[in-house]
Amino acid sequence: MSKDLVKKSNEEPNDIVAQETYKTVREYVVEAQTQVNKAVNFAMVTAYWNIGKKIYEVCGESDRAAYGKQLLMYLAEKLSGEFGKGYDESNLRKMRKFYIVFPIQDALRPELSWTHYRSLMRVKDETARQFYLEEAIACGWSSRQLDRQINSFYYQRILASKDKASVADEINKLEPKPEYEKIIKDPYVLEFLELPANEHFYESDLEQALIDHLQKFLLELGKGYSFVARQKHFDIDGRHFYVDLVFYNYILKCFVLVDIKIGELTHQDIGQMQMYVNFYTRQLMNDGDNPPIGIVLCADKSDTLVEYTLPEGNQQIFTAKYLPYMPSKEELKKELNLDEFEKRI
Repeated sequence: MSKDLVKKSNEEPNDIVAQETYKTVREYVVEAQTQVNKAVNFAMVTAYWNIGKKIYEVCGESDRAAYGKQLLMYLAEKLSGEFGKGYDESNLRKMRKFYIVFPIQDALRPELSWTHYRSLMRVKDETARQFYLEEAIACGWSSRQLDRQINSFYYQRILASKDKASVADEINKLEPKPEYEKIIKDPYVLEFLELPANEHFYESDLEQALIDHLQKFLLELGKGYSFVARQKHFDIDGRHFYVDLVFYNYILKCFVLVDIKIGELTHQDIGQMQMYVNFYTRQLMNDGDNPPIGIVLCADKSDTLVEYTLPEGNQQIFTAKYLPYMPSKEELKKELNLDEFEKRI
């Protein structure tokens, strides 16, 4: 091998050339990710439209009549058993509504994801809904941008504004569009492709270490705890929520929901946990269950705070009933010692 060739092979790449090469290669990756994202999302949209159409044809105008309820229960049980939780009764009803709101299959747009369509279905006014649909396509809105525009009454504001260009541009400042949406992080895509959700997508290393430890701690504590799920996902009107840890206590006969917060505990954190408790109470409680318990843990370095968010109603009775089977604040504070965790991770 010549000395010149050896010398060239050992040289660092030219900074400008390296940067330009990276930029070009990166564009290939982003374009591929974007095309895969569009293809999977439109396949999902088409499948859900067809499912909704079939359910509508069999159930007729109401899916809540006796036969409609039985059919949905049967389909949910069979489909969930084979394809996962994306086919529960609530989602099947959304698919039926999807067909009713968008009855022409050829009018479905490949630029829009299932998350886009779920947001559009919340818009009752047909003219406004069509406006949002066309604007989402023309402006390339992400699903988060579309959701923000709907929630901030963009349609009404743009009609009333004399400076329409300024109103139209504010979304890019308030809710910047990502360069590309990572398909593997979309919960709907994960469910559709039967891929397991990975809790590492949603939490920091420190939170992950705390959740690992608390899961083990509560199970070793005894007192009737049985592990149910971590990063338990559910959605309400297209908004995604994740409960860090879910247990079932067979002595208390209730779910125990645990959420970890890194930093100062806020009233929003308490309110969010109350919403989790309400959701479990109304959607997931079994016959004979007691109302769920919500625990919000704040691993603040200066002052570790622990709050139990108890169900509404006769809290004194529930408090007395829960206390013998719940870890004490002192125990939880000890398990949330951040300084010790940071030494270990």
